[in-house]
Amino acid sequence: MTVAVIGLGVIGTHHLNVLKNLGMDVCAVCDIDESKFSSYQLIPHFTDYREMMDTVKPDSVHICTPHYLHAQMIIDALSRNINVLCEKPLCIKSEDIDRILAAEAASKAILGVCHQNRYNPGNLYVKQFVEADPDKAAFVGSGSVVWSRGRDYYNSGEWRGKWATEGGGVLINQALHTLDLLLWILGEPDSVTAMTSNFSLKDVIEVEDTACAMFSGGANFSFFATNASHDSMSVELTLKKRGTEIKVMPKWISINGELVNFDEIQKYDTKACYGSGHEGLMREFYDCVQNGRHFHIDGHEAAKVIRLILAIYKSNGNKINIEG
Repeated sequence: MTVAVIGLGVIGTHHLNVLKNLGMDVCAVCDIDESKFSSYQLIPHFTDYREMMDTVKPDSVHICTPHYLHAQMIIDALSRNINVLCEKPLCIKSEDIDRILAAEAASKAILGVCHQNRYNPGNLYVKQFVEADPDKAAFVGSGSVVWSRGRDYYNSGEWRGKWATEGGGVLINQALHTLDLLLWILGEPDSVTAMTSNFSLKDVIEVEDTACAMFSGGANFSFFATNASHDSMSVELTLKKRGTEIKVMPKWISINGELVNFDEIQKYDTKACYGSGHEGLMREFYDCVQNGRHFHIDGHEAAKVIRLILAIYKSNGNKINIEG
């Protein structure tokens, strides 16, 4: 099975490292910056992703490009019946969700989206623990993402910090994975009341650096995210119902104050915040491709968190029903 990678930034390089670890045949790479090809001289390289797909005809492509490019690249690959594994977010506009789902339905190929934190051992443990509880619906939750992203970070890419190209700020970039975990574990809420603001970088970005939200209905949880902290702190999840409180941190979880041990996360030579989930996700994705099975983080599943984020942006302190 042949695989091509579109986008050779930090996350694209991480995908290539995991693909190598899995023994996959990388048949081509693509980036608009030709200087990035110096590390891949033995692999066919292209600056036009459509030309690459039409020339090499890979079985699958990995999309690791800026957010605003995802939707059209997904559609172009699926229309060629090429399997797609796309980095988050699925897309940044509501209308693009419909376009992607239509392309997915019409294609013989499958679409997967990298919500890889679902594959981290602690998160899997908590998901299974909650699912096994006959009173699962009684759980409520909260999530907190407190990071620091300054001027240098946003100046590192022209697409960052703009509504048209990043699609938002802390929510659609750094906090999406944590919000997705709450959705995955607790279920889909019906409505949200939220506020967003730009506290620290008004002269640098046009998007939010801070958001708080209260979700209710089918699932009930609160969420806080900021890039405006003086320093980055560990992501936190708390799930609670009568008699049970679960705390989830990057390196440990506790149930009613007692630590739960799980296998040490395999580490890669890349940013620690990516965790080990990419390998588990890619293993399952390619098992689905090879055996004709459905991959569960498809367009429909990945669209759920996008709808939540878009509803937060729309809220401005008002209760907003979440589209389904």
